[in-house]
Amino acid sequence: MKIDIDKLTEAELVDLNNRVVERLRFLSQMHAHGEMLQFKIGDRVSFQPEGHPVVVGMLTRYNRKTVTVITDSGQRWNVAPRLLQRGDSSNAAGDLAPNVIRLRKK
Repeated sequence: MKIDIDKLTEAELVDLNNRVVERLRFLSQMHAHGEMLQFKIGDRVSFQPEGHPVVVGMLTRYNRKTVTVITDSGQRWNVAPRLLQRGDSSNAAGDLAPNVIRLRKK
């Protein structure tokens, strides 16, 4: 379907613009949602903010366009899912955060 915008009134152009913008927002949210599905709450993730060293933390929340990551140092970051990489999930005692204590089975 082609629309000849030269024949539309100002009101019709404004309406068309609003519909296009809303559709683009929807597509962007769907794309972000698809990227979020690659991760689940509790996953260890890493990312590199511009001008900063790599940040490692745990994904704690899904937001509309971002996810919330709590870093090992306690900082909270809202990050676009496309910037995340899966973090190291090994459970070696040396890799645990300082406030985590390994319990032994009896």
